[in-house]
Amino acid sequence: MTVRHFRVDGIVQGVGFRPFVYRTAARLGLDGWVANVNGHVEGEIAGPSGAVDAFATRLRDDAPPLALVRGVRLTESTHQSPYAPGFQVRNSPPDASGTGPREIPPDAAICAACLRDLRDPDDRRYRYPFVNCTDCGPRATIIEDLPYDRVRTAMRRFPMCGDCAAEYADPGDRRFHAEPVACPACGPTLAWDGLRGEEALHAAVKTVADGGIVALKGLGGYQLVCDARDPRAVAELRRRKHRPAKPFAVMVEDLPAAARLARVGATARAALTSPERPVVLLARRRWHGTRPLAEEVHPGLTRVGLFLPTTGLHHLLLDELDRPLVVTSGNLGDEPIVVDDTTARRDLAEVADGFLTHDRPIRARYDDSVVEFAGRTRITVRRARGLAPAPLPLAVREPVAGVGAHLKHTFTLAADGRAHLGPHTGDLSGLENFEAFRASYDHLRHLTGIGPQVLAHDLHPGYLSTQWATRQPVPRTAVQHHHAHVAACAAEHGVRGPFTGVAYDGLGLGDDGTLWGGEILVATLSGYRRVGRFAHAPLPGGDAAVRHPSRTALGQLFGAETLGVPHPYPWLTRDFTGRLDAAEVSTVRVMLARGVNCPRASSAGRLFDTVAALLGLADQVSYEGEAAALLEAAASDEHAVPLAHHVVRADGLWVYDTTPTLTDLLQRQRGGEPVPRLAAAFHLTLAAVTAELVARAVADGAPRTVCLGGGCFVNRRLLTEVRRRLHAQGLRVLVGEQVPVGDGGISYGQAAVAAARLAGER
Repeated sequence: MTVRHFRVDGIVQGVGFRPFVYRTAARLGLDGWVANVNGHVEGEIAGPSGAVDAFATRLRDDAPPLALVRGVRLTESTHQSPYAPGFQVRNSPPDASGTGPREIPPDAAICAACLRDLRDPDDRRYRYPFVNCTDCGPRATIIEDLPYDRVRTAMRRFPMCGDCAAEYADPGDRRFHAEPVACPACGPTLAWDGLRGEEALHAAVKTVADGGIVALKGLGGYQLVCDARDPRAVAELRRRKHRPAKPFAVMVEDLPAAARLARVGATARAALTSPERPVVLLARRRWHGTRPLAEEVHPGLTRVGLFLPTTGLHHLLLDELDRPLVVTSGNLGDEPIVVDDTTARRDLAEVADGFLTHDRPIRARYDDSVVEFAGRTRITVRRARGLAPAPLPLAVREPVAGVGAHLKHTFTLAADGRAHLGPHTGDLSGLENFEAFRASYDHLRHLTGIGPQVLAHDLHPGYLSTQWATRQPVPRTAVQHHHAHVAACAAEHGVRGPFTGVAYDGLGLGDDGTLWGGEILVATLSGYRRVGRFAHAPLPGGDAAVRHPSRTALGQLFGAETLGVPHPYPWLTRDFTGRLDAAEVSTVRVMLARGVNCPRASSAGRLFDTVAALLGLADQVSYEGEAAALLEAAASDEHAVPLAHHVVRADGLWVYDTTPTLTDLLQRQRGGEPVPRLAAAFHLTLAAVTAELVARAVADGAPRTVCLGGGCFVNRRLLTEVRRRLHAQGLRVLVGEQVPVGDGGISYGQAAVAAARLAGER
């Protein structure tokens, strides 16, 4: 007989791995035991050597669908006495919460088997909203500590009834050691103003059907729900939530329902039906006659964010209402999503017409994940519920952390070759968001056991994340914003040597003290040098210009860096300035002349704002990136020709002079060229400029591997054309896929830079 101790690392807790080990051992006729220990699974196995070898192979190759096996190790066992026949699933030992790598399983959407239970009148979980098994249900949002056992989750307050306990203990049942297992007799219960169970559900259904707004307690926080077809309901939600224009996500029943609203390709279908259930941004169909969605869901845009139900409760709502639903974050404005019942009733009282809640606590805040596709490439816009905090590979040995930037904030904890990207917090601008970041950081640090030796932060001293990092008793390293963007892309794809980075976004502090945002870098993970940029232009009013694209446009037209081409003639700008407030135009001219509160920026994002304003698409915006989204939506594919563009050498850098582009835009606009064609022409122009900047850098010796980063590459039109042109030059082109391409990926890039510097890489 062969006796071996085994250990399995990876995402192997909360995913049905111990039951899988039990069944595998039973089929092979092996004896022994298995348990959750710290963040891994281990045990002992005894039997014929061939069966033991087969056991190890099956652990690697046949793991449950939610598991991610990173390593299987078999070692000599110290067990001396013969094993009793049979195999046991043991409880975690008392000392099982020590140090070492620990991986937290993310939440998983309801599986097909549990959905059948939900809809089967003969099943004891018929219409039970909290149905789950080892293949689905809450994980990260209920875990209080590891190892992952019921007593260390929010489910510890719900003692199992006899039937659930029998399933939990039965190796042949798919709920064998499913920690959130529950039923109507012993589990969480729906509530609505004194009503419980089915009555509570019916009250919520009636409220939505009557045009009202419901605050629903979801997996990772409260959600606000209304009828997506009802213009008045959606408009009222916008008014109450203080969200004038930012698009809402829409939940639909199934793939056919999604296909009626948008064009759903194979990659999108796979994402929509995956256990992660992200919101997927899709091109909406052209609608004739009755609109299947209110225009207020995504005003001015041609793409819509769709997702399928994640829980039994969502399915029950859709079954009853039989219509698409707006399902958006339960918060006000840019505040963090609400997770606490008391806070929800206080903060959302003026938003919701009623609260559909329950008595299972939420232990960690996770908003919905958002993805899109450029061809077959997945672009992660927001990594949250279903995706986070599942670890991503990262070449890191000693523990480090990246504390993120300011917008779309996340943090990253990394050690032992993996990085845990924390939940999306939102814009780190107020006390509520800052406290949400601190709470999430402390919770994930506790669960992972990662105590960073180095904290990486942004260069900007005004960011709350930077200020927090400087107060910690840990060595720190500052990472330039755009270096972090391209380092995130490189690290995700395992690029170790030098690479060329293209970083296009709104604003980030450069190492020269100016604001950057249209940058070409030659970089490694540990450092970089700037080789190209966009021309500088002033931002009248500083941060206020971000919300006023018309001001940004005035700065570009009248104050852009002079690189040999004069600013547009006054007669060309008259149509634009003539439709603006004359006093504002005069004030901006004075500010530009005197250089008062006009920081200069080399920003691709602000150039998008400028063009959107010049074309009359957005003089003011209510959310970051709105002008760029409207510009992309306006663009047509027909007969577009790039605008004039010019790349010059200045101060040792290749510089894109934006003035010829804007002058040509104004001339063609004055000549009657339609807005859709001009919007498309601008996208083609930026792609052509990027290709030229990179070609000039490569000719000077820059690497032929190109890493794209920054929020501008959420723009599918720009990304697709940039990649096409760079591929045509024979370059290797990479873009973030699992790591958010925008500021949500900054912390991962910071952690990658910190790890490289700690390891002494150059």
